[in-house]
Amino acid sequence: MSNETDKSVSLDEKFALFDDHWSPKVIAQCNGQLVKLAKGKGELIWHKHDNEDELFFVHKGRLTLKFRDREIVLNPGELFVVPRGVEHCPLAEEETEILLFEPAGTAHTGEHNTEQTVASEDQPWI
Repeated sequence: MSNETDKSVSLDEKFALFDDHWSPKVIAQCNGQLVKLAKGKGELIWHKHDNEDELFFVHKGRLTLKFRDREIVLNPGELFVVPRGVEHCPLAEEETEILLFEPAGTAHTGEHNTEQTVASEDQPWI
């Protein structure tokens, strides 16, 4: 675990370290919450987090958060909090850089375990 407290974190530098999609990387921790980065392209899966809210912030690109009754489109500099228990499906038509803020131990794809799922213990610090 690399939680350096004596220097700032450059999102551009951190995003440059990886190319895989929908595979969160941890960059900071704050009061039991993890700050994660992910690149998205295409669709993740429909899922929900029964006990945790999930914050999505778009750094670059455009993210559509699909819900069963509507869609929310996030552009660079915009964020949205998906409330706990709400089923959602992230979609990025072009490669999109996303910052996530969620409690440590939050399951990547909720109760679903698919080839896209990255276990919490397999989400590296970068």
